[in-house]
Amino acid sequence: MESNAISTTEAEKLRKEAADKSAKKIEERIAAEQEKLQELVQNKVDGKIKEKSKNEFDWDFDWAKIKPKEKNYKGESRTTSQFIFAFGKNGLIENDVWSEDYSFSKSRFYELGLSWNTRVFNTNNLLHLKYGLSFMFNNLRPENNKIFVQNGNQTALETFQYSLDKRAYFRNTQLVVPVHLEFDFTRSRKMDDKVYFKSHKSVRVGIGGYAGLNIGTKQIMEYKDNNKNCVEQEIKGGYNTNDFIYGISSYIGYKSMSLYAKYDLNPLFKKNPIDQNNISVALRFDFN
Repeated sequence: MESNAISTTEAEKLRKEAADKSAKKIEERIAAEQEKLQELVQNKVDGKIKEKSKNEFDWDFDWAKIKPKEKNYKGESRTTSQFIFAFGKNGLIENDVWSEDYSFSKSRFYELGLSWNTRVFNTNNLLHLKYGLSFMFNNLRPENNKIFVQNGNQTALETFQYSLDKRAYFRNTQLVVPVHLEFDFTRSRKMDDKVYFKSHKSVRVGIGGYAGLNIGTKQIMEYKDNNKNCVEQEIKGGYNTNDFIYGISSYIGYKSMSLYAKYDLNPLFKKNPIDQNNISVALRFDFN
């Protein structure tokens, strides 16, 4: 009609014919659905349809439509890294016995470092090589108001002239490379014919040692002089300590926490007549 191909009268006639045809199709579909509904109601009334209770299981369910939930489990790379933090107590071994010249409760040990942990075998998670770089802080607190004094090429404890009630300690700061063989009992997991490994999820045991340099020695004393003035004195170096540090260490623990012990094989002082070796026990954390 808009293109003037037919008249308005002819267009109206065609519109009515199309509307009647659509209405007839709709009536036919409604009638078919009403017939199905009536049949369903009649079957229900006749008892041909059994109503399922709430607890009744539908055995005709199509189980093929259910897909198993995919497990997203990822393993670790063969080499991982950890931040190391340890704190504990210090002491000295003298003539193969524990020296009583130092306060064990006030002699403290700290370690801060970074380590790498490499699984030794490609198909087994038990044995690992653990290595890294650490700062160790060994503090010794002498008993009976004594301090370290250098006499020539030897260093000895001597009584201080003022009371050291506040603070007095002898500190060695060391930069070392620790190396351990670590036995990690974390179980591996197998999924889809592939084995996944993780570390630091179960019991761990480490055996090894360390070597490095003593990068700083100082003695700090805090006391009151004869005029009751509070004095803090710090003396750096000059105590004949060994520059090269090496020793053995071990730890046993669960997950990130372990009990840790280390022992310096080098004497603390170079030329003292009696060897004094530093020993430390600590609580250690390996944050994976």
